Amino acid sequence: MIIIDILKTIKARRSIHTFKEQEVDAAILKEIFTYGSYAPTHYMKEPWNIKMYQEEGKHKFVDAIISSYQRIGMIKTDESPKTLKMIDSMKSFLLEIPHHAVIYFEKDDNPVRYEEDYASVSAFIQNAQLAAWEYGVGMLWTITPYMHDPEFASDIGLNHDTMKIAAVMQIGYPKKVSHDKGRTAIEEKLEIIAK
Repeated sequence: MIIIDILKTIKARRSIHTFKEQEVDAAILKEIFTYGSYAPTHYMKEPWNIKMYQEEGKHKFVDAIISSYQRIGMIKTDESPKTLKMIDSMKSFLLEIPHHAVIYFEKDDNPVRYEEDYASVSAFIQNAQLAAWEYGVGMLWTITPYMHDPEFASDIGLNHDTMKIAAVMQIGYPKKVSHDKGRTAIEEKLEIIAK
C-alpha cells in the first residue's frame, strides 16, 4: 500500500509557478527537509545545506537577486521609468512567494567527489519535492543565472570559491497545479544490452 502511494506521488508531483500567500509552518518545512535528507549520499557525507528566506528575510534575498541581474546585464542599471517598473514588478513577484530555499554544498577539489556530492544534493532536492507534495506543499526547482554570480553568493553570506549553489527552491501552497503533460515512453530512452 505504501509503495503504491509513493508511485502515485512520483507521477502526481508538479512544479509550481504560482503560490498562495499562506506560509508553510516551520515544523512542516523541517519534516519535508528531513525526508529529503534520506537521499543516497556517498560516504554518508550528507553534503546539502539550506538557507531559508521567508517573512522579512526575503527582502535581503530579493535585493541580492536584483543586484545580480543588474551586474550580469539582465536588468539595466539606469533610473528610467521602464527599468524601475521592471524592478518593482520582479520584486513584487519574488516577495509574494512564501519561502525561498537556497540549496548549497561545499565544493570538493576532487572532481569525482564533487560530482558525487552534486548528485547527492540533487537526490536530496527531489526527495524534498516528493515529501512536500505529500504535505500539499509545492516547489519550483530553479537554476538561475544569479546562482553563478560570485557577488550574489557573497551578498547572501556564501563564499563562491568554496561553496556551490545547486538550486533555489521556491516553496509554498500551490495556487494552481498544471495538468499531466505525460512523459516520453521509456522505450525511447532505454537501451538494454544483454550480451
